[in-house]
Parts: sequence; structure tokens; C-alpha cells
Amino acid sequence: MSGGVMDKAYRLRGRVWIEGPDGTFLGYGRVVLLERIREHGSISAAARSMQMSYRHAWKLVDSMNRQSRNTVVEKSTGGRGGGGATLTEAGEKAVAAFWSAYGDFRDFLAERGRQVDL
Repeated sequence: MSGGVMDKAYRLRGRVWIEGPDGTFLGYGRVVLLERIREHGSISAAARSMQMSYRHAWKLVDSMNRQSRNTVVEKSTGGRGGGGATLTEAGEKAVAAFWSAYGDFRDFLAERGRQVDL
């Protein structure tokens, strides 16, 4: 059946995140936020780049820092030049761990999806 229902392939879809003691520790959006903090050097600039409120970004960073064994984002208070934020070694490790798991998860979904026969 060309152009009909029989030509439509099914795909497995899913989301992956890393749970911490208080719920979500890392997920796709949080990791992108961490990468933007690395790129921009501040939580406010990272939040703006994602069209996210500073308050929401700060809450996400605070949640990740509280749940992590080691601080993932180090904040410096403002002054004449303003404050800033940097990813720590633990933050870099968390980003790498998430992307590794995310890649494995995508590979699993693709492989398993090829086996779906409905």
C-alpha cells in the first residue's frame, strides 16, 4: 500500500534524566543550562539565552548544587563588574555523564525501535 498506513514506521520515543535525592538532578534542559553557564559565564546570561527567567535558572542551579556531592556551579557575587558563575570540575563531569547516558539511551531507542512490528 503505497502512501497508506502500511508505509508509516513507528518510532520509540523517550526521555532520560538522572534522579537525585530530591528528584530530578540532571535532564536535557538542565544540562543545556549548565553548558550555557559555561559559555556565558553567568546564570543570568545563560537564562536569557534560553528565554528562561533568572529566578527559574537560579532555582535549577541551586537544586543541582544541593543534590550533588560537589558543587556543579560556582557563583561569585557582584561588584563593580558584576557577578558570574562557572562550571566546576564536578559540573563538567556531570555534563559529560549525562550526554554519555543520553547517547546510549538514544541508541537503545533506535535499535529497539527497529524491532517494533505492529
